Amino acid sequence: MQQGMLADCSILLLAGGEGRRMGGRDKGLVEWHGKPLIAWAYQITRPLTDDLLISCNRNHQRYEAFADHLVVDEGCDFAGPLAGIRAGLAVASHPFLMILPCDAPLIDAALLRQLYLTAQESPKAPVMARRGTQWEPLFSIVPTELVGAIEAAWRNGERSHRRILLELGARAVDLEINDPRLANLNSPALLSAQLPAAGT
Repeated sequence: MQQGMLADCSILLLAGGEGRRMGGRDKGLVEWHGKPLIAWAYQITRPLTDDLLISCNRNHQRYEAFADHLVVDEGCDFAGPLAGIRAGLAVASHPFLMILPCDAPLIDAALLRQLYLTAQESPKAPVMARRGTQWEPLFSIVPTELVGAIEAAWRNGERSHRRILLELGARAVDLEINDPRLANLNSPALLSAQLPAAGT
């Protein structure tokens, strides 16, 4: 394993949505400061894992350059983030699966290591970022051994990743309420307003 990698951790970048706030455009491929959003996530996550997954339901050829494996929702009906997470859990090669959105280009390695270290402290519990009282389920880590419990919740009609992780005893990584690293640039207005972080 290369120095700096997160041992035993796969990473899933979620890019499988309809992009409704982007007028139906594929969010991960929308450009921000000269690069598609997926490229910003890639440059942070690529050095940290040897199992980088992308959940996408279209434009597969364009996403292939940014992942070791692509996963597609069962049924491919844009069923929400949990559908992509299920697909990622089914193929992840490590005991932990880190989950990140494709439209948060200000994430940094320090944040991801903080999530990972918290997961290492309680390896059977999920981990979620939290700002004040607001849980952030798309910045999380799931032990892959929980795949059965997540699948059972899905089959029973649950579609909220946040509710499932809380029911499974999620641990919090508490961050400042205005932590810019968690900014989701999921609309044209947000893309236009947000400047890159220092050093990017």
